[in-house]
Amino acid sequence: MPKKIGSLTLYSVDDLHELLGISKMTLRAYLREGRLKGRKLGVQWFVTEEAIRDYFNQETNNTPAPKKEKKLKYIVQGVNDLVSETEECNSISETIECLHSQAIISLFQVEIIDTESDEIIEVVKARDFIERYS
Repeated sequence: MPKKIGSLTLYSVDDLHELLGISKMTLRAYLREGRLKGRKLGVQWFVTEEAIRDYFNQETNNTPAPKKEKKLKYIVQGVNDLVSETEECNSISETIECLHSQAIISLFQVEIIDTESDEIIEVVKARDFIERYS
């Protein structure tokens, strides 16, 4: 049963579970993440009617947040001991040009790296890279 304090109606996780049919774990996760606005009093969460309305009126509720464009670099490198060549490229077109200048494309691969974190996102065989981006 929701709790009434003057003109304010507060819903607990149990109340919302019964009314909406959403699991208690999901409701608590939404509250922790801030997707559903609520306040914790002691060990129990409480949500106002206004917060429930706001949740359902959010335009971005079902739309994923736009992804931040990653700045990438491409490292063309030999895949075995026969080819020790390595070249760094800053664009896809530059990487394709570099690959086309190689005598035997199958001896190369491309590391796609996030420049901010220096994390390797993917390692692609040279031929596959050319097919994907040409």
